[in-house]
Amino acid sequence: MEPKTPLTPEQRIQNLSAIVILLFGLFAGSLFVDFVQLATGQGFSRHVVRDYDVLETPGKTWVAFKDPKVSLQIVTEADCEACSPKEALVWLRRVIPTLEASPVEAESELGQALIKRFHITSLPAFIFSDGVTKTDFYAQAQSLFQEQDNRYAFNMAPLGLPAGKYLEAPSIEPGDIVLGDQNAPLKVFVYTDFQCEYCKQFHKTLEDARKKHGKDVAFVYRHLPLSFHAQAENAAVAAQCAAEQGKFPEYANQLFARQNEWGNQSGQRWFTNAAWQLRLDGRRFEACLGEEKQQDKLRADALSAENYGISGTPSTFVGDTLLNGAVDAATLEERIAKALPQGE
Repeated sequence: MEPKTPLTPEQRIQNLSAIVILLFGLFAGSLFVDFVQLATGQGFSRHVVRDYDVLETPGKTWVAFKDPKVSLQIVTEADCEACSPKEALVWLRRVIPTLEASPVEAESELGQALIKRFHITSLPAFIFSDGVTKTDFYAQAQSLFQEQDNRYAFNMAPLGLPAGKYLEAPSIEPGDIVLGDQNAPLKVFVYTDFQCEYCKQFHKTLEDARKKHGKDVAFVYRHLPLSFHAQAENAAVAAQCAAEQGKFPEYANQLFARQNEWGNQSGQRWFTNAAWQLRLDGRRFEACLGEEKQQDKLRADALSAENYGISGTPSTFVGDTLLNGAVDAATLEERIAKALPQGE
């Protein structure tokens, strides 16, 4: 093989000039592409996207974010007006500006799979991609997310978004306090707090409805003692123990009627004295107050409320419709009439 002939100084200058011209052409071409894309509104080159945080085209302004793109599936029903996620999306896009949302019809194959996987009980439901875990919002609200297979269901209820539609109503569980026939065609579930003033107001409305519809409706009571009511948990346990002796209605009436008495006390003495006054077996009642199963029941009721997005009392399911607050007698009667099978 013959050795290469050394380049002359003139040849080196020519080669260097060619390289400079080539590089300048590539740079000028990139700038020309940038200019054309900006002028026509057809997009931006990598060069522009890398160097600028805010870009503008006719009708749109593009802002760079450090957060990754977050995909969101919204399980809903197109023909359910109350299930519209528009209000929630306005808020979500403020806290996650890189959000890309797409609707999933609840009755579709994918919708049914998501409902089953995440035990979805109400619509709309929000399922995020794992990109959400890299956002500041997730760091602040991690407790509201439920993870399954790198997908994250988000509970909007604590943030004040009401459910548009419930996919299933509560069902009677072991330990529930049931007044009426468990096999009645309609079930009314009430989540209550005996130290809650609104629950006291609603109690009479509920009792009147129970007396009127006792044969057609089963009334199921669940406990949701609120944390800022110091004696509410003791009252709930006491009511549960009274129910074991078949005296729940009488004991509940006493709890609400004398709410100001026991609400200002501490401990369980008042509740034990009330049991004696109602001629319950006092020793059995006292033993019941300390049983762990009563705490288990309260935890189960609280979990049930959480699954339905219930955080306040009273909250009442009439069939699959949730009534929030101390609704009046006319409203309760109207819902019961609509929910009862025709002819009942």
